[in-house]
Amino acid sequence: MDALFMRRCVELARKASGHTSPNPMIGCVLVRDGQVIGEGFHPKAGQPHDKMVFALRDAGDLAEKATAYVSLEPCNHYGRTPPCTEALIKAKVKEVVVGMTDPNPIVASKGIEKLRNAGIDVRVGMEEALCLRLNEAYIHRMLTGKAFATLRATLSMNGVVVNGIGNGADQQGGYYSQLAKEYDGVVVSSEMAKTTTLPISREAGAKQPLCIIIAQGEGSKLHIRSLDEESASNAIVLSDSPVTVEPAGVIVSVLGQMNLKCILQLLADRGLCSVLVDFRDGGGGGLSSLLNRFQEDKLVQKVVVERSPVWIVSPGPSNLAFGGGQSFALKDVEHKEVNGTLCCLRAICSIVFSV
Repeated sequence: MDALFMRRCVELARKASGHTSPNPMIGCVLVRDGQVIGEGFHPKAGQPHDKMVFALRDAGDLAEKATAYVSLEPCNHYGRTPPCTEALIKAKVKEVVVGMTDPNPIVASKGIEKLRNAGIDVRVGMEEALCLRLNEAYIHRMLTGKAFATLRATLSMNGVVVNGIGNGADQQGGYYSQLAKEYDGVVVSSEMAKTTTLPISREAGAKQPLCIIIAQGEGSKLHIRSLDEESASNAIVLSDSPVTVEPAGVIVSVLGQMNLKCILQLLADRGLCSVLVDFRDGGGGGLSSLLNRFQEDKLVQKVVVERSPVWIVSPGPSNLAFGGGQSFALKDVEHKEVNGTLCCLRAICSIVFSV
């Protein structure tokens, strides 16, 4: 039953997917005599961490002597609202079951210690792998200081990079539309920005990702045809030399070093936890050089590969011949078929934390 209630916490937390960054997703379930008496989750960044408040409000007086299940360690510091630990102590719960400790140094283990000092039994590590996966981007940024990166590409059946995505993938409910909702930013090449509509999510209520355009050797001007001045604030150009961008209003940052490590650090400093690197460089330029050593330098944590049911004539080898000097195995591979296209939706390259 403990595992069942913790999985419900994760299910609740995922309702806020794409809305809590840079905060983690958190769910809470209150149980008494084997029955759920209250539920809550953190709905959106910028709002109080009211998952505990919602759950305790649901439970009312029944919260006394109940067991609280929470996917991430309750906080013990003051922010917009008092600490979650105080709410639990005040409600007189008898036990708290925690999915995982919080890697944030201002939280880590302090919430658990506060609850135990108040005489509340605390158990840690229930469905820990599931809770780690729920907030893998948040955890990665806390432990490394860099944004969590996922590489995405579409391949033909004969292994050639396709400069596009599958039928319906970018429509509501499509895998690409859902990815765009889940990530804080999407990295694209300037070639893609000049010729293709920039990535957006069509999911209901989605917070749109920041579009990060990589411009190397671009020259003095870059025209992004799918942007207008009203939407220019949702894009940033990272360049190796000064460049004038149209339309006006797009932020341009000239980097001293144009490499993925510096880019991920810069994006993390801007508050981004997760970044989707959208590789559509069929011409062999743009992003390829950034990804040459991604595995050896542990810069890409996951890959998403879409296999399109087409056979493309190509004069050269596959453009995914990068990553490092050694082969490596991918872990926890998941796949499904969507509109005749086979998608590998999750394959782990490197994760800095372990269960």
